[in-house]
Amino acid sequence: MPKNSKNKNNKSIYILGIESSCDDTAAAVLKDGKIISNKVANQAVHEQYGGVVPELASRAHQQNIVPVVDAALKAAEIKKSDLSAIAFTEGPGLLGSLLVGASFAKSMSLALDIPLIGVHHMKAHILAHFIEDNEMHLPEFPFLALTISGGHTQIVQVNNHFDFKVLGETLDDAVGEAFDKSAKIMGLPYPGGPLIDKYAQNGNPKAFKFTKPKVSGLNFSFSGLKTAILYFLQKQTKENPDFIKENLADLSASIQYTIVQILMDKLKLAVTQTGINRIAIAGGVSANSGIRTALQQAQKDLGWKVYIPKFEYTTDNAAMIAIVGYLKYLDGQFSGYNIVPKARMPLRT
Repeated sequence: MPKNSKNKNNKSIYILGIESSCDDTAAAVLKDGKIISNKVANQAVHEQYGGVVPELASRAHQQNIVPVVDAALKAAEIKKSDLSAIAFTEGPGLLGSLLVGASFAKSMSLALDIPLIGVHHMKAHILAHFIEDNEMHLPEFPFLALTISGGHTQIVQVNNHFDFKVLGETLDDAVGEAFDKSAKIMGLPYPGGPLIDKYAQNGNPKAFKFTKPKVSGLNFSFSGLKTAILYFLQKQTKENPDFIKENLADLSASIQYTIVQILMDKLKLAVTQTGINRIAIAGGVSANSGIRTALQQAQKDLGWKVYIPKFEYTTDNAAMIAIVGYLKYLDGQFSGYNIVPKARMPLRT
């Protein structure tokens, strides 16, 4: 973390972070590297559709963004005039949702005449590890980051706050999608990933064996695994219509075990290839208990140094946007008002 955490007038630096990449409207206030408020408005409307509906998401953001930002400022006990900069999610994400956050951030930045800072959503997930928090340890550079979410699965070499190198990524589906689609096949409601994790606690991870995809190097593939699970369950339920209900815990544990093993196999290969044994996880799936347990075991058995974020920093949140805004503020990396949100945004940019 940069030592100079004050501005030229020796005043504290306050960054307002705004996150609106998908279906959560979030705002956070950071003071000199520490989060002093972190608010999120969830959108339950999508549950009945089994997934996020982009148009409904953007409408809900329009309704939520003003009260959420207001709540974040009040919880931080500061005035708008105290803010040093506005940071917002530039991408990737749902374009309609991103536009709401970007437009609000631009307007507020112009009105207050303070810097505007665009933030890469997935970089923010990784850099959430640099939020000053007594319960978290700051990673040492370089380290490997496993970014796992509903839309991303990557192994990234992080050389400093602004130097990222993608070593491997999914060739098709993301790991979060694999969890959610597997849950849907079993008749579980959306989002199903956390439910698989919940039921897996009481199941046998080796009750059912699913073949791991064979992908060379550090890349991933999950589409074949989803298909294998689908065909297996179709066959079993033909013979016994109650098969899923009777074996839900074992099925969940077996699916989770297989996915975690795929992730761990690639991480072990990445450590061997790079010689870097400092591992951080980031993204929504990093809340999964299976991957957390596997990493903690690797720390004991293999001597890795593992960095696991607090649960509140795993899902989409504005605290991670604020910390990147803070780091960019100290480095003088500001955005112009011609900045536009991007639905797709490579990590290399």
